[in-house]
Amino acid sequence: MIDKVCIVGAGAIGGLIGTRLAASGQADVCALARGATLQALRSDGWQLQASDGQLLQAPARASDRPEDLGPQDLVIVAVKGPALAGLAPTLGPLLGERTIVLPAMNGVPWWFCQGVPAFAGTGLASVDPGGHIAASIGFERVLGAVVHASASTPRPGFVQHHMGQGLILGEPDGRSSERASAVAALLARAGFDATPSDNVRAAIWYKLWGNLTMNPVSAITGATVDRILADPLVRGFCSAAMQEAALIGRQIGCPIDEAPEARHAVTARLGAFRTSMLQDAQAGRPLELDAIVGATHEIGQRLGLPTPAIGALLGLARLFGRVHGLYPESHSA
Repeated sequence: MIDKVCIVGAGAIGGLIGTRLAASGQADVCALARGATLQALRSDGWQLQASDGQLLQAPARASDRPEDLGPQDLVIVAVKGPALAGLAPTLGPLLGERTIVLPAMNGVPWWFCQGVPAFAGTGLASVDPGGHIAASIGFERVLGAVVHASASTPRPGFVQHHMGQGLILGEPDGRSSERASAVAALLARAGFDATPSDNVRAAIWYKLWGNLTMNPVSAITGATVDRILADPLVRGFCSAAMQEAALIGRQIGCPIDEAPEARHAVTARLGAFRTSMLQDAQAGRPLELDAIVGATHEIGQRLGLPTPAIGALLGLARLFGRVHGLYPESHSA
């Protein structure tokens, strides 16, 4: 039974999930937040402008101190990747004996290579330098997830839902479990298309494959995806990087049964779409480069696979981030 849920990071996706859960009355929902978002939650509660124009609101219990919130049945982590390494060691007060941790984040999560024979139980330095996240959040707590939804925060604490309500979730080892079914049912009652998966790693890799190039290329160039795809040289470079990522996927049990051009056709239907990384770059926020490009490059290197396009993309995006103060000088990714 999942009675108590904490949203860690009540931004666009965290706020979308938190508001729908709170408004549904299916659980006691609280938030770990800070700054202006914390103040907005305390004064105005959860607020969501749904894609159909409906305004959803619910009272919110929020704090910037995990000890104020106490042990939870489900902790949904929806912070930006660069923030998690510093935040994870503080989450102990939220974690009870049976607490489930559901990361609702972009890219390759810190736990992705745990349990994969080719990596002998070692983590990814690109997303968990020093292993602090893995040490703070036990692998046995993790339920994998992929979010297929787009939302933004026009102002702190207020979420605008644009499209999509899909959530794919499952055990990292692919087995069926009562807890995965319980979380899926809870999210479905809150209005999401929650789908259990027996290979959530493959679902994560597929989404990554689609985001791998559009996100960093848009950040570097300032271009929307329609302009990226309209340039034959840039489009060809993106396809080359995607082919490298597909080869990596085949080696780790996450095959991609789709050609880059087919994916480009789907992306083109979005029109003049600004990716999340472009939005972050334009707002002066840190780039989620490590979980999207850095981890892909690291996995390829550790498998001994050639990744010249992914390497070039990482180098260019990393340099762009450093020049603009959006990526740390000391981090090698």
